Amino acid sequence: MTAKLFIGPMSKNIVNVVSEVCNEKNISIGLIPSRRQVEYSGGYVEGWTTAEFVKYARSRSPLTVLQRDHGGPGQGLSTLDDGRNSLIVDSALSFDLLHIDPWKVHRQLDKGISCTRELIKLCDSINPNCRYEIGTEQAIREYSVEDLEKIIQKTRDGLGEELFAKVEYAVVQGGTAIQGTRNVGTFNASKCAAMATLCRQYGLKSKEHNGDYLTPAGIKKRFELGLSALNIAPEFGVIETQCILEEILNHFDSEALDKFYNLCYSSNKWVKWLPKNIDSATIELKKHVIIRTSGHYVFSTDEFKSLKGKYPNIDEKIRRRLRQRIEEILCATEP
Repeated sequence: MTAKLFIGPMSKNIVNVVSEVCNEKNISIGLIPSRRQVEYSGGYVEGWTTAEFVKYARSRSPLTVLQRDHGGPGQGLSTLDDGRNSLIVDSALSFDLLHIDPWKVHRQLDKGISCTRELIKLCDSINPNCRYEIGTEQAIREYSVEDLEKIIQKTRDGLGEELFAKVEYAVVQGGTAIQGTRNVGTFNASKCAAMATLCRQYGLKSKEHNGDYLTPAGIKKRFELGLSALNIAPEFGVIETQCILEEILNHFDSEALDKFYNLCYSSNKWVKWLPKNIDSATIELKKHVIIRTSGHYVFSTDEFKSLKGKYPNIDEKIRRRLRQRIEEILCATEP
């Protein structure tokens, strides 16, 4: 199954809509849970363990591609680990794709490449049907075209041709970056095109991360330059959050607004997405920004479920809005 679009499954609504689009259009779309979202010990998305997520997603559509996003050391919820236990479970549960990403911990190129090879060999020993993605996004560890070629070459040399043939994607870096609910990156067309060409030369597909909030024209340009696939994650959680926020505001429900804001603020998840120098006074003035950037982190809490229960028809609106954006992106990926 080959997919051009990979989406972060921040909620059951997102999984359901992706599955419906796959089934209706007879296409594949990827679901890319990070370790923080879905993990063998549980995550913030629906409280799902890895096994529960796989079981649910597989039951909705055989066409969705299940991929672990950012599998590897230091990518979990709390304690710093080597990522091996997580990947062992992912392999045993037959994820289609595993993104092997040691770059958050291993900053030196050779060490990251060595860890990549070791983790691929480990996963293959458990499930020889798994396929792989190598490299990482610019926000974690930036690299040049020459660096990417070294990553690919040395990974191939260390794995051997037979195992390297199971590597399907390499991450290319075209300048995407997310802040708040905007893509603030500066697109480097020549670098994107050069990296996409390089991937093809080694028999790999190219994938860019952080494709959130791009215009259809921006997406189309990347695919015209040779990009094979695009990851989009927080944007879909933000779409769902925005629908709920609109419902609260339409009902002039100040109590619900305060509850939602307090849940989001106390989660501290907004810190990742907003400027480092934002102060408490500015935060108070931008209550809606805090909610939009971090609402999806609290969807599975009892407090949020109680709040959302006041609006019984909201899921229909959410699914409609999610579908509109998915179809817009899919259209932009076509020649």
